[in-house]
Amino acid sequence: MPTITTTEALAAFCAKAKTQPYVTVDTEFLRERTYWSKLCLVQMALPGKEGEAVLVDPLADGISLEPLYDLFRHQGTVKVFHAARQDLEIFFTEAQVFPLPLFDTQVAAMVCGFGEQVGYETLVKKIARQQLDKTSRFTDWSRRPLTEAQLKYALADVTHLRVIYEFLSKELKKSGREQWVEEEEAILLNPETYITRPEEAWQRVKTRTTSGRFLAIVRELARFREGYAQNKNIPRSRIFKDDALLELASTKPTSMDELAKSRLLLREARRGDIAEGILQAVKEGLEVRPEDMPCVPEESSQLQVNTALADLLRVLLKAKSEETGVAAKLIASASDLDRIAAGKRDVPALNGWRNEVFGQDALRLAHGEIALTASGGAVRIVLAD
Repeated sequence: MPTITTTEALAAFCAKAKTQPYVTVDTEFLRERTYWSKLCLVQMALPGKEGEAVLVDPLADGISLEPLYDLFRHQGTVKVFHAARQDLEIFFTEAQVFPLPLFDTQVAAMVCGFGEQVGYETLVKKIARQQLDKTSRFTDWSRRPLTEAQLKYALADVTHLRVIYEFLSKELKKSGREQWVEEEEAILLNPETYITRPEEAWQRVKTRTTSGRFLAIVRELARFREGYAQNKNIPRSRIFKDDALLELASTKPTSMDELAKSRLLLREARRGDIAEGILQAVKEGLEVRPEDMPCVPEESSQLQVNTALADLLRVLLKAKSEETGVAAKLIASASDLDRIAAGKRDVPALNGWRNEVFGQDALRLAHGEIALTASGGAVRIVLAD
């Protein structure tokens, strides 16, 4: 199988790709032992059943991926991925570049009625009418040489993708839903999607405690952990896990002796720079002024939800999902429905294509302008008296 190991060979392939309407792309990477994903392989294929397909080894000595990034900047060739988020995170982190224009077949498949977060294997079966050998899925892609089975598996991720892309792009044109996909992909192409700021890391820590002081310590501990993990390029769980973080926020250790009494803290975190960082974070959390303490976002349980309206919105959502063939969870989440039923309007379901499909009628239902009626197995909208 053709494996590119030099910058010159990569540049030659990318030059060919620039003459084509699209190129399919996938990656293999590792992240179990690092904070940032380690790119281990890039797969690409040109259009046509016999179109050239290659593997690019980013770990080869002396190779530069700049020709690939230049291809990503080339607007004349569509870059086709499946479930592109993690791939795009790698390219943005390493080179601050996004593949443009982008087509994500997972997003397109959801819009075309294949269900929520449909997997590549499912699309290969349903659209390409092929079976995938997944035995190499969880192998170590950083080891060299790669086996024949690994190379075959990796290449299949872009060769079948050609058939899937051509089918889905035609379906989108028929339905006039190209704009829907572009709206979803705009999130993937937003740098904010991939930037993790240490000062915001506390928002991912799940806690039922609403005490401002407790949350201030959680914030400082999470800030330290995230910054340390990024600087050392190690997983945040290798420093201390969330349960240990919450324990520390509760016990508030101020000395090494008190820190040593932690039940959940890893041994490596009880000494050295991690231990010092923990104690400093706790100190800073204890010193936060009351007006600067964080507060948890408003939860659905705290909203004054009109439960009858929420139930009606669920019926309306089911009807809209069946009418459009789009998964209900993609149109609106349970949280969206509760927020609408509580009078909130800062809801994703009330924006963009979702507003067109569901949001407008959801608001009409909330305002008493329409009602729902059942006829046989279908739900219909009628004007309210």
